[in-house]
Amino acid sequence: MKTISLILTLLFVSTGCSTTSDSVPLSDKNYCATLPKQKTERLSHYIKPYESQLKSKTGVYVLEQGAEAMMSRAWLTDRAEKTIDVQYFIFSVDNVGLIATDHLVRAAERGVKVRVLVDDIMLEAKGDELLMLAAHDNIDIKIYNPNVNIGKNIINKLGVVLTDFHGLNQRMHNKVFLADDLIAITGGRNIADEYFGFDHEYNFRDRDVFLVGKAVTNVKTSFNEYWKHELSVNVESLIEKNPYSRNPDFSRLHTYSCNPSNFHPEIRAEIEKVPQTFKTLAAKGDFLFLDQVEYIADKPGKNSRTRFLGGGSITRTKLIELAEKAQKRILIQTPYLVTTKSDRKFLKQLADRGVEVKILTNSLASNDNLEAFSGYQRDRSKLLKTGVEIYEFKPDAKVRRRVMTEHMFKRLPTTPIFGLHAKTMTIDSSISVIGTYNFDPRSANLNTESFTIIHSPDITERVESSVLLEMEPDNAWMISEDFNPDHYVSIFKQVGVKIRRIIPKSVL
Repeated sequence: MKTISLILTLLFVSTGCSTTSDSVPLSDKNYCATLPKQKTERLSHYIKPYESQLKSKTGVYVLEQGAEAMMSRAWLTDRAEKTIDVQYFIFSVDNVGLIATDHLVRAAERGVKVRVLVDDIMLEAKGDELLMLAAHDNIDIKIYNPNVNIGKNIINKLGVVLTDFHGLNQRMHNKVFLADDLIAITGGRNIADEYFGFDHEYNFRDRDVFLVGKAVTNVKTSFNEYWKHELSVNVESLIEKNPYSRNPDFSRLHTYSCNPSNFHPEIRAEIEKVPQTFKTLAAKGDFLFLDQVEYIADKPGKNSRTRFLGGGSITRTKLIELAEKAQKRILIQTPYLVTTKSDRKFLKQLADRGVEVKILTNSLASNDNLEAFSGYQRDRSKLLKTGVEIYEFKPDAKVRRRVMTEHMFKRLPTTPIFGLHAKTMTIDSSISVIGTYNFDPRSANLNTESFTIIHSPDITERVESSVLLEMEPDNAWMISEDFNPDHYVSIFKQVGVKIRRIIPKSVL
């Protein structure tokens, strides 16, 4: 997640707006009129058989594939009965984003209360577009730390950029989807094509976790803390004029989503199979009810201005505690690997006492963020000297076929570049950590982060298998003092990384 180099727009906003024709393209017909009507049971129907287990245990399934992560969200949105809470850093206006918004609007139209909390920094949509969605009686939208985009004129924005480094960079990186306070999906994925294997040019290898039961209580508590915090501001209070009356017409958005060119019938059919899929997963032992599952999140407003950098990171403290207990092996996946002197000292201490540490990060060829890679590149040699093994993800990793949406893989004339976005750590083959935390100073000191800690050898065995597979030669380069793959990219990209060395590592 690097705010400097990602050029993405938020989705919620633009979706139903009559003033921005590019957000929801005009349709030549009403595709919804021809879409078959399907009877759907509500979420409580599917939860009922597990009620006794949900009181004391947490059901866990790791969402490795983009398609299953997308379909799980869609299925839950369509069957939620009371509430849907959504918390994301990025929620784009691409195809996945528009369809996701349509599902949320339809949920609101059948009476579900929908709350949407989105960070401000990547938000390029117009305020009136947000207002249109928020005009629905059952949709509330808040913007986290709105100091750059919504509600400020260009002079105010420039002032923040030039004079308020801390305020500009105090971002909410958490990612949560919560249905009826019963089921949560949280992890590395934002809402955009590339996080689910649907982009035509560049996709992320990512990972989420599906939770149902006891641990969801902590997810709900955290969301409510963010929702009530002073940095989370109602969009209506940020914009002077509101042109929308109650419950505006979303037919244009609905028609877009009903169009089979945008939302393929094959995918709709797969979404309907989600319950049966989970029964199969449970039978195979992939979906388990566990005694010990923790959801950990930083507090909103992390790193108050008492210190320029550092302080207030619950997530960092917890990760260090877990790593300190390792006896044999730690595996790490992190898109961005920017280490400090103290980080490297800690890693060396682990290696010196016999803990094997393997880290998979992006190569220059697979990286979407030159700023972050420049920070990693500066200290790559020092990091190797700590005794850890470093692997860099290949842009044409063979594993992409396994985790990319099969529907898109078959349709595209060329295979998109693949980049790593999963943030995962496993410890001694018994504990898995899946969330939003990058191994860099920004996650440690500036952004709020969250992750799920899963105490389960069975689940960790499968996560480790996936991580180790992605370190194999077909998928990654092993880095040494004598070899790195930086030269495989164009001279322009190589020079671009060098130029970015002027940026202090402490803010990467």
